[in-house]
Amino acid sequence: MPVTATPRSTALHDQHAALGASFTDFGGWDMPLKYGSELAEHAAVRGAAGLFDLSHMGEVRVLGPDAATFLNTALVGNLAAVAVGRARYSLICTPEGGIIDDLITYRLAEHEFLVVPNAGNAPAVAAALVERATGFDVEIVDETADTSLIAVQGPAAQAILLDVVPAAQQGLVTGLRYYAATSVAVAGIPVLLARTGYTGEDGFELYVPNAQAPALWEAVLQAGQAHGLKPCGLACRDSLRLEAGMPLYGQELSLRTDPFSAGLGAVVSVKKEEDFVGRAALEAVKAAGSPKRLVGLKGLGRRAGRGGYPVLKDGTVVGEITSGAPSPTLGYPIALAYVRTELAGPGTTLDVDVRGKAEPFEVVPLPFYQRQK
Repeated sequence: MPVTATPRSTALHDQHAALGASFTDFGGWDMPLKYGSELAEHAAVRGAAGLFDLSHMGEVRVLGPDAATFLNTALVGNLAAVAVGRARYSLICTPEGGIIDDLITYRLAEHEFLVVPNAGNAPAVAAALVERATGFDVEIVDETADTSLIAVQGPAAQAILLDVVPAAQQGLVTGLRYYAATSVAVAGIPVLLARTGYTGEDGFELYVPNAQAPALWEAVLQAGQAHGLKPCGLACRDSLRLEAGMPLYGQELSLRTDPFSAGLGAVVSVKKEEDFVGRAALEAVKAAGSPKRLVGLKGLGRRAGRGGYPVLKDGTVVGEITSGAPSPTLGYPIALAYVRTELAGPGTTLDVDVRGKAEPFEVVPLPFYQRQK
C-alpha cells in the first residue's frame, strides 16, 4: 500500500476543533470544511461576514535590486509596473504556456515583493522562482511555514476591522483600495492587511506570524459577533468563488490549460520588454486563437452539473464542466465549463449530461453574482 503523508495543520487547528469544524485534506493541509451548515456560512458572507483560515496558502518573499525585473521574467504579468502598496493577479507558466499556478503578488517596497501562491502549488512555485532567479540579484525566501493568513469577507468586513484597529489607523482601513496592502495593528497585533478576496464580496486578508494567529482569530471572531460574522470553511468558500466566476487551480486551471483558453489573456503582458517564461508559446496561442474557452453556464432546469460532466450540443460532446453546483444566492444551477470556442458566446444553449439525462443550460457572462457597490 502507498504511504499517504499526514496533512499539515495550521496554527489555528485547535480553534477550528473547538468550534466543531469538520476537516478535510486540501492541498496537503488539514482544513475546516464547515462548522455547521455550509449554506448558513455562505449566506453569512453574502449578508454579513465570514471568517476564514487561509493559512494553507503560500507566502514567498522576493527581495533585492533586481526583484521587479526578475518577476517580470518569472511571471506573465508586468510586476515592475505595480506601485508600492498595490497588488496584481498574475500567473506563473511553463515554457510551453501551461499554468503552474495563479497567484497574487504584493509590492511591499521598491525592491520587495510578496508572492502568494495556492496551497498545493506553493512548493512548486517557490522552486520555480528559485530556479528562475539564476543571474538576478534577488533573494527568494519561502515564508509559508511561518505565516498564517486570516480572511474577513462580506459587506460587514470593514466595520468589523474598525472595531479592532486603533483610531489613528482607521483611515488606513477605510482608504485601502482593492488589490492593495498596508501595515496596521489589529487587536494590538501587527499585521499586513490586504484587500483582495475570493468570494465576490468586499473583504480583507490578514497576514501574521503563526504564534500570533490564534489571538488574532479570537479577537476578530469576538468583534464580529455583533455584525453577524460566522467562521466559514472551504465548502462555502468554493460555492462563493463559483458564484463570483473565479477559477480554482486543479479545476479551471492546470498545466494543460493556457491563459487565453481560461479567459485570462489580459493577465499576459506581451508589451513588457522581458522575455518571460512561456512568452513564445503564449504569443503563438494568442495569434492562432484557442480552440476552447472557459464559460459560465446557467441551468435552465433544476439539476446541477458537476465537475467532469460532459457538455453537449445537439447530442455531441463539445466540452466539459470544471466546477458546478446549485447557487445558494441565485437559486439555480451554475457551472464553469470549457466548450468549443465557436459555442462560447452568451446566449448559446447547450445541454449537460447529468447522469445520462440531457439538462438544458445557457452560456451567460461572468460573474454569475456581482455585489452591489
